[in-house]
Amino acid sequence: MTRDDVLAHCAAQPGAVEDYPFGEGLAVFKVGGRMFALVPLEGSPASVNLKCDPELALELRDRHPSVRPGYHQNKRHWNTVDLDGSIESGELGWMIDHSYELVVAKLPRAVRAQIQTG
Repeated sequence: MTRDDVLAHCAAQPGAVEDYPFGEGLAVFKVGGRMFALVPLEGSPASVNLKCDPELALELRDRHPSVRPGYHQNKRHWNTVDLDGSIESGELGWMIDHSYELVVAKLPRAVRAQIQTG
């Protein structure tokens, strides 16, 4: 996946909002007002920060050299994934979906219902 692919995948999540609270160089994707992905718009290789279950985060870091503790994030709950082509698009898409689903699961029931009904 390229940076543009990641941006498109994040934006396609139900209820996702793209925001720039940290400046124009960092796209932040939120659902229900909470972050699920951060995508720096410059730099090579491109990267994305994704929320992750803590145990799964450790497994992914062990399995993939391009996955490391979240840069400027809570290292237990966030991973930074380099978009260097070493992770298949399907798996990276799953990581984005997992991050989104973790955030949605913690939202109040009324907010979740509103997102699901569009």
